[in-house]
Amino acid sequence: MSDDTVVVWDESLLAYDMGDHPLDPVRVELTIALARELGILSRPGVRMVKPEPADDALLTRVHAPAYLAAVRNAPRDPLFAGYGLGTSDNPVFEGMHESSALIAGATVAAAEAVWRGDARRAVNVAGGLHHAMSARASGFCVYNDPAVAIARLLDLGAERVAYVDVDVHHGDGVQDIFWNDPRVLTVSVHETPLALFPGTGFPDETGGPGAQGTAVNMPLPPGVDDSGWQRAFHAIVPSVLRAFRPQVLVSQCGADGHRLDPLADLNLTVDGQRATYLAMRALADELCDGRWVATGGGGYALVEVVPRAWSHLLAVATGDPIDPATLTPPAWRDLVASRNLGREVPLRMTDDADPSYEPWQPTGEPNAVDRAIAATRKTVFPLLGLDPHDPRD
Repeated sequence: MSDDTVVVWDESLLAYDMGDHPLDPVRVELTIALARELGILSRPGVRMVKPEPADDALLTRVHAPAYLAAVRNAPRDPLFAGYGLGTSDNPVFEGMHESSALIAGATVAAAEAVWRGDARRAVNVAGGLHHAMSARASGFCVYNDPAVAIARLLDLGAERVAYVDVDVHHGDGVQDIFWNDPRVLTVSVHETPLALFPGTGFPDETGGPGAQGTAVNMPLPPGVDDSGWQRAFHAIVPSVLRAFRPQVLVSQCGADGHRLDPLADLNLTVDGQRATYLAMRALADELCDGRWVATGGGGYALVEVVPRAWSHLLAVATGDPIDPATLTPPAWRDLVASRNLGREVPLRMTDDADPSYEPWQPTGEPNAVDRAIAATRKTVFPLLGLDPHDPRD
């Protein structure tokens, strides 16, 4: 296996543009620009790969043919409605099928590179559209690129694929698509569905018949900070991955759990997000011989958060992590200023936060985070042969 890292990128990925909408492709453009200015993309062993669109044979591994036809036709029909399209969340836009298929193709290219041994890790920061269902657009997502890539891995011979989603919103589309497939473990750490879209992701969602225990959900109360989030992540994710023994790890790394994100209510920092990327890389190294496919996802603090968070992700995937105290390059600040986005430009790659945490223990007076951890462990751990009360599991 090559030790290279593939970064799938081309400016054409920015065509997934819903117009005046929270999911602004400028966040991806500024991420790539920041990573480039920091020297991340020119590191030895980093290979930039231009994506090709996913064809219908790939897309219909997870999406209904009638849905693909609707996505293609919608921009030509000004009165189109249906399949979740034409809403404020999922407006119809020109080139919708083509740009969505390109994002899916980019994540598939990342997965293929890792599975075939052409690279140890691969990243598509434009991907992570995890809410799309088999026959419905949802939550700003038209085609579910992580699910298409996972289906491709299964077709290539993978027997156990783990999907870990750290977006603030539940990874409902990926979970739904693989609900009955015991070959795919879906793990989502997110804000409670009682407070946030999409209203799913409770601990008792554990997988369909024959696949019980392969859906794992860790919902957290609003306001959780780095220490609580890390405590929950490490109380659940390593244990279930070790029990499942995946051959490859696929991650959705939405940055919208950050305290500045306008669409959610968690209180994370880029320092905490960086720590999560390091933890996922370590798990891939431990369990999957390093095979890790990482995608972007949500994130609506377009300047203040997303470019820094995903540049940290790219650094972790390509080699040494970036020192949090690193200054953002002047050329990147000038680029942001030239866009007149009306956002404060961050001067450093840190929020000056300490992402350390106290490991979960089953004793003591539980707080809201510990109650959430206990609920998830109690529900799903026995299905995986784990002891919900033993902190070693």
